[in-house]
Amino acid sequence: MSDSPVDNGVGPIPHPTETSIPVTARTGAVSVMGLDLQKDVQVPRKRVFAWAFWDWATQPFNTVLITFVWVPSYLTSTFFVDPEVIGTPGEEAALGQLASLLGFGITIAGFAILLLAPVLGQRADRAGRQKMSLFVFTALLVVAQLGMALLPPGTEWFFLGVALIAIGSVFAEIANVNYNALLISVSTPKTVGKVSGLGWGFGYLGGIVALAVVVGLILGGVLDGEAAMTFQLIAFGATVWTILFAIPIFLSVPEPPKLAAEEKVGFFRSYVELARSIARLYRETRPTFWFLLASAVYRDGLSAVFVFGSVIAAIVFGFGFTDLVIFGIALNIVAGVSTILAGRLDDYFGPKRVILVSVFGLVVCTLVVFFFADLGAGLFWAAGLVLAMFVGPAQAASRSFLARVTPAGREGEVFGLYATTGRAAGWMASLLWGVFIALAASQTLYGILGISLVLLVGGILLTFVKAPPRASAG
Repeated sequence: MSDSPVDNGVGPIPHPTETSIPVTARTGAVSVMGLDLQKDVQVPRKRVFAWAFWDWATQPFNTVLITFVWVPSYLTSTFFVDPEVIGTPGEEAALGQLASLLGFGITIAGFAILLLAPVLGQRADRAGRQKMSLFVFTALLVVAQLGMALLPPGTEWFFLGVALIAIGSVFAEIANVNYNALLISVSTPKTVGKVSGLGWGFGYLGGIVALAVVVGLILGGVLDGEAAMTFQLIAFGATVWTILFAIPIFLSVPEPPKLAAEEKVGFFRSYVELARSIARLYRETRPTFWFLLASAVYRDGLSAVFVFGSVIAAIVFGFGFTDLVIFGIALNIVAGVSTILAGRLDDYFGPKRVILVSVFGLVVCTLVVFFFADLGAGLFWAAGLVLAMFVGPAQAASRSFLARVTPAGREGEVFGLYATTGRAAGWMASLLWGVFIALAASQTLYGILGISLVLLVGGILLTFVKAPPRASAG
């Protein structure tokens, strides 16, 4: 792997001056953006790829375990339904109840992240130890995945399975806060969109490889798609995968540049400091403040699309285990390619335009699935592939948007708020998913209306947010 730079220009990190500090709020207040300290920095490609591989390392938790394999084909399947209702008219309602309870479990996880993510990110900033925090929560994610590997089938174990998904989501999201904060260390104002897209693209490509391994083992007869042990082994494989591929980021990526050390405070005092920081964010970097609020809504919808999409595929459209895995591979190929390409569009057109096109495209896709569900699995395949083309670019451009308007030295805190107000505020889409299904007498398809509503409102809110300035191509 080459160590050649991803951006031209060599030199030390410049000390910001009054003339170089951008005005970032209509109030006239000023703040130094973290990326502004990277304008003339040479970033080796090896460092960029080491950073991107963390997305690859943790992707099996999202793609294999939550989205396409472990949750839809194991946790929300007949493995955890009362054997007496299997094969009877009550089976569909029982499966719908599992899907609804899963949604409520993820809602609880969202509230946990709501309380923890920004404070833990802030404390990592103050200590200058974002890599250590990333290591701790990556390790905790590994432990949660190992617990999933040990979970036996049976109705009495269902809530433990939901708990493992929930706490794994908490650990993954808080780890992701610190991972996102390190984006400043591997990009410049001219390359942040491309680098962010590369990270998301690596994640999707990792999902493709992981799912392909699963398919190969099933079709080759090594694993039995009808046996509980298969899903336990798959969770164990995801655990080993995360351990191996998370190593490069800890060896090659430095902490983000800092302006000055800040006073360390106790855990509960951190909430007081957080309130002051939010007020300061509103005064000094207002676009950051409004983007955090607007993105809270649509990013929660983006997360719900992947968390619950495969549940709809399995319960509503009758996708079996192999169908889901092949479907997952196809979606990840489309998402990975579109995300990497969209990263370049982000640097050229700006992240806001990429996000808006993606979010409203997703609204159309989800409504098509709901209103034309009678057309069967073929429709779901077509809509899913188009949907995948929008999800990745929206995620990558959102991270790029925030990196462009994040004050230096506050990356962990701001990306902690990003987690809190987005996927972590996951009570919105997951709660509406559960409520719509419950109101429709456990008809799982109706949950998609809750997701569509969240995406629509989020896209509308984003139209009022001031876009960050783009770096010149020269």
